[in-house]
Amino acid sequence: MLRARPFAAVFASTFLLVGSAFAQAPATGSEPARPDLERAAKLVQEVCAACHAADGNSETPANPKLAAQHAGYLAKQLQDFKVKEGAGKAERASAIMAGFAAMLSDADIRSVSAFFASQALKPAVAQNKDFVELGQKIFRGGVAAKGVPACAGCHGPAGAGIPAEYPRLQGQYAEYTESQLVAFRQGERGNSAMMSTIAERLSDREIKAVSDYIAGLR
Repeated sequence: MLRARPFAAVFASTFLLVGSAFAQAPATGSEPARPDLERAAKLVQEVCAACHAADGNSETPANPKLAAQHAGYLAKQLQDFKVKEGAGKAERASAIMAGFAAMLSDADIRSVSAFFASQALKPAVAQNKDFVELGQKIFRGGVAAKGVPACAGCHGPAGAGIPAEYPRLQGQYAEYTESQLVAFRQGERGNSAMMSTIAERLSDREIKAVSDYIAGLR
């Protein structure tokens, strides 16, 4: 696994590298521009690759795998990292992502999202055999006693998700999925009322179990 570079160094060097690239962002017209995958590849290499890898297959569990994720979902997340006019804070808080998202135009967001969606996923794997039965039960059937619906109901039986509505989960790092469920539960991530309600009803063990099970889905 690659050794992580200090964030300050990555952030500073990235901003220096991409200042001119963002300054050259194409003007937006009345109709959304089609994704520019050539430009997206350049932006990804200069901006995103340090954390998510050039093909979206992050090498560290702290950063999500973006390869093969639905473009509409990725675009929404990038928009949610931005502080909207008149809002006191972003819908999805992240000091790191807020800086990068703020530099992206709407056209850049569409292009980068489409680029990652076109990449082949190199899935993570489930690691804790003790969680398989519980994780499978929650993912496929939910937790009826707590009013928790089956994850498969929205994300599909294999975790492939539904484009523009629900994200692909299969093969995602268990550590990352767990961190997001905890963030939803604690109110640190507020861009899905449904997920906040569901996460509030899950115990630490249930979150770990379903997160590990999701990592092994194919």
